[in-house]
Amino acid sequence: MVINAASFGRSGVHDFILLRASAVILACYTIFLVGFIACSSPLTYDVWHGLFSALPMKVFTLLALVALLIHAWIGVWQVLTDYVKCTSLRGVLQFTFVVTVFCYLAAGIVIVWGV
Repeated sequence: MVINAASFGRSGVHDFILLRASAVILACYTIFLVGFIACSSPLTYDVWHGLFSALPMKVFTLLALVALLIHAWIGVWQVLTDYVKCTSLRGVLQFTFVVTVFCYLAAGIVIVWGV
């Protein structure tokens, strides 16, 4: 059996489930933010800061960020394996994307948690 080391999940079914679960998390986060903005008529800095200073919102934001990165990684991996046939170029592109994703994750943690 061939094991694909570049895949995020262990199999296609696992990737499918991760993709759908991350989409649900992102949809819930988007619906919540749109609802919050719609219900907060004077959306000021204090209101926005109060929302993101609460622990549940920090956790939800970090979960949404991780879901976004998982969703993007699976999508980029599928596109690269379908359309980039040169193995070395695909490896360089995947490495570049992974480094970028980890930088985004580190920046997100610093921004949300204020570390």
